[in-house]
Amino acid sequence: MSINFFEYKVSNKYPPWPPKKKTIINTINPHSFCVAKKDKYFKEALLNSDIIVPDGIGIVLACRLVLGMKIDRITGAEMHNYLLKEAEKNKLKVFYLGSTKNTLGKISKKISEEHPNITFASFSPKFKPTFTEQENLEMVKIINQFSPDILFVGMTAPKQEKWSYINKENLNATIIASVGAVFDFYSGNIKRAPKWTMKIGMEWLYRFFREPKRMWKRYFINNAKFIYFVLKATFKLRT
Repeated sequence: MSINFFEYKVSNKYPPWPPKKKTIINTINPHSFCVAKKDKYFKEALLNSDIIVPDGIGIVLACRLVLGMKIDRITGAEMHNYLLKEAEKNKLKVFYLGSTKNTLGKISKKISEEHPNITFASFSPKFKPTFTEQENLEMVKIINQFSPDILFVGMTAPKQEKWSYINKENLNATIIASVGAVFDFYSGNIKRAPKWTMKIGMEWLYRFFREPKRMWKRYFINNAKFIYFVLKATFKLRT
């Protein structure tokens, strides 16, 4: 089931298996919500997601406040784990696009240990803001030669969502999931917050203290903007 949160249809549970059609899965949090306000193509990519999950306690709380609906948070890491379990159970092919060769090597090793029934492949593109048409064609060709059941894209938001949206029709993959930092979490490059911080909705503070220079704008500027949008919407509904 999905609910309309502002313009986005946010899912409050994992997708049914097996998927009936090619499916794009994205996540939304207060930061990406605010970025999409300025980046029209990113917003278009999110609006055209087949499944968009609430990866942020702010989205969960806003749904309660604005819509009066209780939904569960589903993080990108949790979606990734869910899809890996289905891939293991059904002996599927999984492709990872993004990050460094070193990180992808760690992921490959962990997949072989934890999910021996999964057939794995990956590609590390150049680290750059945008790709040329030729680079896009090369990535699509490499992915299609493997023909994965599940394609995980980890190139940070909003680049990964826009890339998936642009190339969706040309990709021979059943599920295309943009999961961002999950590549670093799963490989062990970055340690995830303790579970108790997640339970009380304070994972963001843990991540801020670990990476203050990178996270300060996300959590203090964009979160403040998000609160403004939520209060504004709530006020309109109450008047």
